[in-house]
Amino acid sequence: MAYTPMMQQYLQVKADYQDAFLFFRLGDFYEMFFDDALKASQILEITLTSRDAGMKERIPMCGIPHHSAPNYIETLVQKGYKVAICEQTEDPKLAKGVVKREVIQLITPGTIMEGKAIDGKSNHFIAASTKLKDNEFAFSYLDLSTGESTTTYVEGDKKDLIQQLQAFDIRELVVKDELFAELQELADTYSIVLSLENEGMTEATSLQYLKQAPEELHEASRILLRYLERTQMRSLSHIQPFTYHEVKNYLNIDTNSKRNLELIQSLRGGDQKGTLLWLLDETATAMGGRKLKQWLHQPLASRKAIEKRLSIVTDLLEDYFLRAELQELLKKVYDLERLAGRVAFGSVGGRDLAQLRESLRQVPAIKDQLNNSGKEHLVPLGQTLDLCEDVESYLSKAITDHPPISIKEGDVIREEFNEKLDELRYASRNGKDWIAQLEQKEREVTGIKNLKIGYNRVFGYYIEVTKSNIQSVDLTRYERKQTLANAERYITEELKEKEAIILNAEEESLVLEYQLFTEIREYLKQFIPRLQALASDISELDVFTSFAVVTEKYHFVKPTFHEGRALKIVNGRHPVVEKMMNKQLYVPNDCILNTDQNMMLITGPNMSGKSTYMRQVALITVMAQMGCYVPADEAELPITDQIFTRIGAADDLAGGQSTFMVEMLESQHAITNATANSLLLFDEIGRGTSTYDGMALAQSMMEYIHNRIGANTLFSTHYHELTTLENELERLQNVHVSATEQDGKVVFLHKVKSGPADKSYGIHVAELAELPKPIIERARVLLAEFEATDVEPTLRHKEVAAAVVTVEEVPQQEVSTVREEPETQLSLFEEEEPVVKEVTVPELSDAEKDVLEKLKRLNVSGTTPMDALQLVYTLQQSLLQK
Repeated sequence: MAYTPMMQQYLQVKADYQDAFLFFRLGDFYEMFFDDALKASQILEITLTSRDAGMKERIPMCGIPHHSAPNYIETLVQKGYKVAICEQTEDPKLAKGVVKREVIQLITPGTIMEGKAIDGKSNHFIAASTKLKDNEFAFSYLDLSTGESTTTYVEGDKKDLIQQLQAFDIRELVVKDELFAELQELADTYSIVLSLENEGMTEATSLQYLKQAPEELHEASRILLRYLERTQMRSLSHIQPFTYHEVKNYLNIDTNSKRNLELIQSLRGGDQKGTLLWLLDETATAMGGRKLKQWLHQPLASRKAIEKRLSIVTDLLEDYFLRAELQELLKKVYDLERLAGRVAFGSVGGRDLAQLRESLRQVPAIKDQLNNSGKEHLVPLGQTLDLCEDVESYLSKAITDHPPISIKEGDVIREEFNEKLDELRYASRNGKDWIAQLEQKEREVTGIKNLKIGYNRVFGYYIEVTKSNIQSVDLTRYERKQTLANAERYITEELKEKEAIILNAEEESLVLEYQLFTEIREYLKQFIPRLQALASDISELDVFTSFAVVTEKYHFVKPTFHEGRALKIVNGRHPVVEKMMNKQLYVPNDCILNTDQNMMLITGPNMSGKSTYMRQVALITVMAQMGCYVPADEAELPITDQIFTRIGAADDLAGGQSTFMVEMLESQHAITNATANSLLLFDEIGRGTSTYDGMALAQSMMEYIHNRIGANTLFSTHYHELTTLENELERLQNVHVSATEQDGKVVFLHKVKSGPADKSYGIHVAELAELPKPIIERARVLLAEFEATDVEPTLRHKEVAAAVVTVEEVPQQEVSTVREEPETQLSLFEEEEPVVKEVTVPELSDAEKDVLEKLKRLNVSGTTPMDALQLVYTLQQSLLQK
């Protein structure tokens, strides 16, 4: 036995799409078979049935109506699957044997262009990568819906490449065979879909896309273009030339720092509320929202470019009425970039073109507002705007005011656009008027008041008479057509003639209208580059306007830049925390770093605001280099090349790494990549391990940054012993976030002051958290005991640090401020020779040996404080009992 011809056809198609669900068109349904049916029925929660395929056993089958397919496709793609759409490519009525079917598109996580998954204010990128050398990758990515494309280098290992994908929320990566095998396990861990493409787009075809990029990045771009060409099977004319992202031109913020600073995504809920993007986004258009997010991902590192942006914001800030008028006009502009993408992709509908026309109608007014503003930096923006008047004029003549959703329903093309279409419409409409007149005439002739003329697709036009009025029908003129339970349907010669005219005209007009619409769509493709350029200009204007709005709303100031490394922020504020506090008073703080003192050691109690203070310095830097005003009374800033943060406690369950390991890896990444022009933020380094290990690591890192890197650094700690480093490291200054004690309770003042903190108030914070009173009281007793028995903690700390850490000798050309100390200290008094006593160490009991063995096996970094206390109690009891 063999499979039926139709099933053989299915298997042949499926062989080329093993990694995708194959939606196989059968009539009005997309059907799935075998394993596809088994999996899809579970994922999509649809009924699993079976089908006779010519073999002894029936095969699994499930299906969905073709008009419902988009929702089901989106569900599968959202879950990381691919969907191949296999359509009938010939008319079943004309087919000989099995109807021809072909895959017309492969929809993947990186190529889906419509649905709830596509956020209007977010790009939806797909990427490709090739390995250049051991620690360097070529990395190209583009948004198929807008045509924006970028290529750059990624330095580091494969984990850094995955982090780059996560930074841009890219869910699909196209690679060649060798990289596929290397990345597969890691991609599965982080839910990245790997797609294979071993051939690139031809040199001649791809040349137009690659002219701006270095040659060694071309291969990554070419395999990405070839993958899209092969899977989408349609025009890619809207894809823009790959922009080369040169690292030195931008402020680099690694993935960890973006997460820690909550630039795009909140640490708590994972959404945008509570992020810097949430605060800054007052954009009126979807493409403006995307542009803002791009600028947030990649702030500038060129003083000239930053100051140009700031000047535009200043001009908008000075003219409220101009700004308000621009915002109103921008609200009427639809997503030009994605509309242009749909034109190129062939998926644009009548309503899309009406939106495009409406958007273009706003541009002349926007241009006039800018040109007439008299502002030095706004007039050039107006002069560069392309009105695209020819496109608007063409669409006004071609498309009706309110076209339907489907282009096959008719009434999309405006009258007088095509003479033949007007004739067919006239015939169709006049015929329908004639039908209405005939109905009234027959009622008068027959005397049947409820006689009506109707239509259905099976029987065409008919005259319907109820059974109670049949005796009034003239059977010499009326020919019976259909019998119903309560009525009879008839046809007359006169009605037959008109039916042919009406139905042919209506059908022909729909066919002609669809043909004209596809011609309009093809004609518009030549204007795509101009529409994309206009979209880019409009989106930038939208972001500048948004910056001006938030500046006025939150009382920001214009930052200034200089060529040195000094950083001066007067009364700086954390903009997001300030907004979240609503009407409560936010306590502002200064941050002064200069050539003589550019490292700050911050102490103070938990909950006092150390992390907030550090983050606000970074956010002010990011906002300023985006070209936005900042939350401060005054801000004089250097151009920062990179920001690295190690803030907050988080593990990496997917990667199998503990909180402390994540802390060390992020610290390693920062220290090995930072330069003297970077900004480093380290919060509570070493808290995930034992006290002395933690202090030793913290001190060693501070010394290394101070002596070897020289970057502007904010370093917060609970290790008060580290404050003595101010006497050893010339550029280190101690500051603390102040708190006071009233009636036995801590009151946070949130004010940063010079000098170290006097105490940590840890037990007071625990009391605020409402831990049970017995725990608080016991902790106070234990603290008093510890403080009474702790002899010279600073000395002990230095000894441990010296034993663990050795600071390498610094070359002369590097910044060095290590102070040489004499090897011995002369005493004012005679010292007695120490008396050496012989000590006899008693032999340990079995119980004591058992306790020591348990301590040796203990995973300190993986043990919580409460577990540690419980363990100590258990061990103590075992010793007392034995």
